[in-house]
Amino acid sequence: MGTTCSADGTVIAFDRLGAGEPVILVSGASCTRGVHAQAAGLLATGRTVLNYDRRGRGDSGDTLPYAVEREIEDLAAVIEAAGGRAAVFGNSSGAVLALRAAAAGLPITRLALWEPPFQLDAGAPGRSRAYAEELAACLAEGRRGDAVALFMRSVGLPPEVVAGIRQSPMWAPMEAIAPTLAYDAAVLGDGALPAGLAGVTAPTLVLTGSRTGPWAETAARAVVDALPAGRHAVLDGQDHNVSWEVLVPRLAAFLG
Repeated sequence: MGTTCSADGTVIAFDRLGAGEPVILVSGASCTRGVHAQAAGLLATGRTVLNYDRRGRGDSGDTLPYAVEREIEDLAAVIEAAGGRAAVFGNSSGAVLALRAAAAGLPITRLALWEPPFQLDAGAPGRSRAYAEELAACLAEGRRGDAVALFMRSVGLPPEVVAGIRQSPMWAPMEAIAPTLAYDAAVLGDGALPAGLAGVTAPTLVLTGSRTGPWAETAARAVVDALPAGRHAVLDGQDHNVSWEVLVPRLAAFLG
């Protein structure tokens, strides 16, 4: 494990695998860098992979108050640790963070995104606001488990499935990083596309699964339409919980 220091002094931990042109993996909500461990191993043939813990997760530190700009600075620090320029892969809300970082001018050579969860229907801003307010209340009252359950329901898991997961060994680690759910809510904002995408010149691949649902394709096409060098590809038979054995070959081909 290596570490780097963000602009506000927060220590950001990462694993470095392989050798060659660098690519950085950005995880989504409720995840540490462990979610990408298999993907990192598969990618680390002919390239250097930096798989990092976002702030407040795993082995990384945290500094309050939170701001999306601080997470962009975290990614900038990891890019610097990679040599000053790198390709970036973002997963789910991590894809939105990667897009925001690219729009902010970080030296990203190529950008690959797995199902950025933009919600572009008319009711999306209201749902996002209600979710953020309820999440903030859960966290302010110390109800981390309820915060995790709220997140799971918000992404479509039925209550009985959430109840089952709540009794499993995976629940405690998710509770431990529950405060970072608010960070992802801030990254997503009202669900709309971030400003400045027309200035993102890095070649960008937006990947979606054929079984995820129409929202993913709608979001992907909107992102591609907003980018000067974006394209969309569909992974047949995949849903949001993608198989790395299926995704990594497409990602590796794009990265070159």
